[in-house]
Amino acid sequence: MIADDHIVFIVDDDRRVREAICELLAAVGRHAVAFGSAAAYMAFPKPDLPACLVLDIELPDINGLELQARIAEALHPPIVFITGHGDIPSSVRAVKRGAVDFLTKPFGDQALLAAIDAAVELDKAARAERTEIEKLRQRLATLTPRERDVLPLVVSGLLNKQAAMELGISEITLQIHRGKIMRKMEAASLADLVRIAEKLRIPITHSRRAGTS
Repeated sequence: MIADDHIVFIVDDDRRVREAICELLAAVGRHAVAFGSAAAYMAFPKPDLPACLVLDIELPDINGLELQARIAEALHPPIVFITGHGDIPSSVRAVKRGAVDFLTKPFGDQALLAAIDAAVELDKAARAERTEIEKLRQRLATLTPRERDVLPLVVSGLLNKQAAMELGISEITLQIHRGKIMRKMEAASLADLVRIAEKLRIPITHSRRAGTS
């Protein structure tokens, strides 16, 4: 049985390397798709699955590090580099740009499998994070303009009285807005609301003033 909950992409111009990695992955129940060039990989329609990209450094159409740089701003699988001509500067540059590992040929099967496992788990975590952020954005969209004004004041640590003064409303009205925000954002506590605001990168422009009660 081949696992269908993730996929491994292999980009290497050496057919023997591609076949060997595909056979290794098939033997441990992994689904893999191999390409002989970066262009072929880029043209392939990617399934919506957690993935890993096993990428050779030296390719016929583009250097693997250049491909990493080009797709840096897009959503792409974590990369495990493989190369027959490894050097320290290249490996450092690759890892700084987010590569999971940098393996020099010939590498051991277990080393490759461990790197792929780490990459797939990293992608699963990133996908879960993106899904959570999207749900939070949908909740945020349900807030009224006034509730959007109140939210950053509440999570910044201002007392209800202080936040109400900032907006020129009564403390009771502020409390009503705060309660609605908690419900709409599905926050169990103020600390949970602060965590949500941080995930949504809501700017905090106020802080509790010392000595105010």
